[in-house]
Amino acid sequence: MLIATWNINSVNARIEQAVAWLKEASPDVVCLQEIKCEDAGFPAAFEDLGYNAAVHGQKTYNGVAILSKRPLSDIRKGLPGGDGDEQSRYIEALVEGDRGPVRVASIYLPNGNPPDTDKFTYKLAWMDRLIAHARELLALEEPLVLAGDYNVIPKPIDARNPQAWVNDALFLPRSRANFRQLENLGLTDAVRLHHPDAPGLYSFWDYQAGAWQKDNGIRIDHHLLSPQAADRLAGVRIDRHVRGWERPSDHVPVVIDLQ
Repeated sequence: MLIATWNINSVNARIEQAVAWLKEASPDVVCLQEIKCEDAGFPAAFEDLGYNAAVHGQKTYNGVAILSKRPLSDIRKGLPGGDGDEQSRYIEALVEGDRGPVRVASIYLPNGNPPDTDKFTYKLAWMDRLIAHARELLALEEPLVLAGDYNVIPKPIDARNPQAWVNDALFLPRSRANFRQLENLGLTDAVRLHHPDAPGLYSFWDYQAGAWQKDNGIRIDHHLLSPQAADRLAGVRIDRHVRGWERPSDHVPVVIDLQ
């Protein structure tokens, strides 16, 4: 089962790129973030490619979705514990698999910048809610994939120029500590399981200052796996060539293979 995560940065603006990549890569499941549309505005083109869709949209901002060639059930929209939180940043579902269901979540974690504002406070509180929910999901002892744009650079190796990010909410110690808390629950970073010390594994290049041309990237799009999913991890790849396409997202798809 190929499970991808991709911050598409407006699904309607990049529907041609999305369809082209889906035809090329043929993933079984795709977790999309920053779709920037309401549920009713989500493109029907994915159905033509054989995908079921679960969507938790929002007009103009945020929005997450799960595409699946396999049946979806037990769909949850929104992260628990956020009474009054109207930002659409979390959706999860059970995906039917040949060896039983896999629980998959699409996550768009808050950016948190500027860090001296309530945006960073919201980011940390949202991460605390994610940690609490992940703890409950892990208690189910089932294959679990928490995939998405975490807006966290876990370690210096995950940035071409770590010093440029030291005052950014994506790399501040508290953001990274919360990410480690998630891992310490028993979750495994899929990329680092297969490539523990490899540099240059980036998933985001800013539109500014020629970041793509200079390969000045960072890795902020992650799959965190339960032990039951990590035991089945057969491969992982970053489809960085998509960043070189016309009118690309600033993120690229990251794909794992669960056997």
